Amino acid sequence: MKILVTGADGFIGSHLTEELVRQGHEVRAFVLYNSFGTWGWLDHCSEDVKGKFEIFMGDIRDPNGVRSAMKDCEMVYHLAALIAIPYSYHSPDTYIDTNVKGTLNVVQAARDLGISKVVHTSTSEVYGTAQFVPITEEHPLQGQSPYSASKIGADQIAMSFYNSFDTPVSIIRPFNTYGPRQSARAIIPTVITQIASGMSTIKLGSLSPTRDFNFVKDTVDGFISVGNSDKSNGEIINIGSNFEVSIGDTVEIISEVMNKKIIIESDEQRKRPEKSEVNRLWAENKKAKELIGWEPSYGGRDGFKRGLLETVEWFCRLENLNKYKADIYNV
Repeated sequence: MKILVTGADGFIGSHLTEELVRQGHEVRAFVLYNSFGTWGWLDHCSEDVKGKFEIFMGDIRDPNGVRSAMKDCEMVYHLAALIAIPYSYHSPDTYIDTNVKGTLNVVQAARDLGISKVVHTSTSEVYGTAQFVPITEEHPLQGQSPYSASKIGADQIAMSFYNSFDTPVSIIRPFNTYGPRQSARAIIPTVITQIASGMSTIKLGSLSPTRDFNFVKDTVDGFISVGNSDKSNGEIINIGSNFEVSIGDTVEIISEVMNKKIIIESDEQRKRPEKSEVNRLWAENKKAKELIGWEPSYGGRDGFKRGLLETVEWFCRLENLNKYKADIYNV
């Protein structure tokens, strides 16, 4: 199958691109245009997939570019988005342009070109602080940050094309993905890179919120399972481990895996505004299991530790660690 992956230069998108190539698909990787000609994480892709995918440089905000990239493709995995929550406080306008308008460009082109499947990427942040747990797909949506509000808007645009025009859209809603290549603005790489850089005092924000962490290999398997199933059309599907852990406990597990004793220092700039903090996330993944046959391979506390071991191993390689600035706060 010929497949377009938007956001292929990013964390999850690069892993998804690699796996699709390994499965024998013809992959066109949509990466953000820049004058340096860099392809994000695809510049550092695995040796077994190098030279086996096509690059399209563009901007998801540009409808003509999106349409050109989608020509001759049968399926689109749409991951291109701005995702940093702190930066959405600073520049919310860019999140509307990229996340909402970008999604409109994808589904409009999919409708016009007769694309056979669009998998649109949502986020667990659209749920806000859990009103009940585990969180099912029927949980109310709460825009507690400009980022989450933009993703709610993007989800609604995507689903409106399914309802209005029968555009074959599926929405995948991953919970907190972690693993090799993740930005250091996220909690797990923040902790690992600080420890790996020799710091014993680790600067962090709030420790009490809970998250449902999903290893990137499981998230990628979720994307492919959603893409391969006709039953997913018109559906919103959580991809989560169904394991809840606090940020504080996560830090302890990381220090245990890395065999390092650390001191945690509270850093106010790393804390979200009180009403914007999502205090609890815990995924119900029953629908994914029953509808598309997906379940996590890295579930539960033991699976979480296995995923962290693989993540730590990658970050601690000097050639990878040197790509990060552990001594500054990444917004």
